[in-house]
Amino acid sequence: MANIKSAKKRIKVIETKTARNKSIKSAVKTFSKKVISSVNAGEKDTAVNNLKVAVKEIDKACAKGVYHKNTAARKKSTLAILVNNMA
Repeated sequence: MANIKSAKKRIKVIETKTARNKSIKSAVKTFSKKVISSVNAGEKDTAVNNLKVAVKEIDKACAKGVYHKNTAARKKSTLAILVNNMA
């Protein structure tokens, strides 16, 4: 355990940020899974709506610094390709 006051504060701050990042990443994964499940079920309208929500969540995560901009772009692109390739 840290003895210096500033080090103790950094530990607390890092724990808070880690929890926030974990929550945001979990939400992105949940919305991505919703898109994938609706694509697998063959529900085009639902997939498109879920894609919009997922893209919005990915953009929020990117804006908050949870994801790098290229990572966010890759995730959005992958989901968009899945939805666009539906019959």
